[in-house]
Amino acid sequence: MTNRPRHPLRFLAGLVAAAAVTACGGGGGGGGGAALDPAAPGTPVSPGSSGGSTEVTATSALTVAFDASKIPTRAAGLAVEQIQYTGKSGFASDLGAFRVNCDFSHMASDDPIVHPNQPGRSHLHTFFGNTGTDAYSTAASIAQGGASTCRGGTANRSAYWVPTMIDTRTGTPIKPSSAMIYYKTGYNGIRPDMVQPMPAGLRMIAGDARNAKPEGPAKFVCIGAGAESMTGHEIQNCPAGSQLWQLVYFPQCWDGANLDSPDHKSHMSYPVDGTCPKTHPVALPEVSYNVIYEVTEANAPKRWRLASDTYDPSLPGGYSSHGDWFNGWKDDVMRTFVDKCTRASVDCYANLLGDGRELQ
Repeated sequence: MTNRPRHPLRFLAGLVAAAAVTACGGGGGGGGGAALDPAAPGTPVSPGSSGGSTEVTATSALTVAFDASKIPTRAAGLAVEQIQYTGKSGFASDLGAFRVNCDFSHMASDDPIVHPNQPGRSHLHTFFGNTGTDAYSTAASIAQGGASTCRGGTANRSAYWVPTMIDTRTGTPIKPSSAMIYYKTGYNGIRPDMVQPMPAGLRMIAGDARNAKPEGPAKFVCIGAGAESMTGHEIQNCPAGSQLWQLVYFPQCWDGANLDSPDHKSHMSYPVDGTCPKTHPVALPEVSYNVIYEVTEANAPKRWRLASDTYDPSLPGGYSSHGDWFNGWKDDVMRTFVDKCTRASVDCYANLLGDGRELQ
């Protein structure tokens, strides 16, 4: 078969998705907690600094320092829609799945969901997809403006972001090699035929940037070099030559009315006992992120922490892992893969829309 993702990890996705539901209690977006991100942004290390002291105190909160001069260059992205008929299709499955490959876009201390119109208010984030995403982004600007670093170009202007991975030895923000975004169903008991297309303007978050315990809808796994058994809520010390994957799983049950909520969680819910609760009756594709980091040096991940890991630095890094998602799909394209892949119980590999067309 052609066009199969390099590491589908279907077995791992099911395991982590089930663990996420258990950890989050399956309820309204994690119990209706407060907004995710802590008040204090990451503290930059001045250019030229050794970055040796990476956990500093500022505004009564620990922060993960980073060297702003080492932030990777912003990507240009694709400013046009790129979809081509290839005749390729997926295969029948008990799960419905569509995946899209996205490259790095940019890094910024912005979060238009949690801290709208407040540039620099957040810890440092790594963005994929819409190249124009910043603190001032709105549903309209996401859907109608910006290029995209995802396959398909402007057919997918969605914005995807996670806290930036920092090498605490040098303060270097680490650029991921790529990200694979899943839109799937079946893992948590939601039948594929129950799934509906995602509404325009929907936004949501998964996980909690203030978490300091080994729990929640995010995990890290090692891929390659025979290290696939290494997995957990903390950043794994994957061996040189392997990849560290950051997995984040979003709730898939919507209340059917609100595109956002004050805590950015309550309008969404994880499934409960294999179904969407009455309070959140609309089943959507389950969004999940696989953010991929190359490990090129032995023991390098021991020095890595997320920009949001503002808890006791003696604890393992990664507990604060979370993700933000802001819908920017062109509606007819999104409806195609939902109908032809997710709802139809077809595994469409990566970038196949299920109707013979492929995102380029």
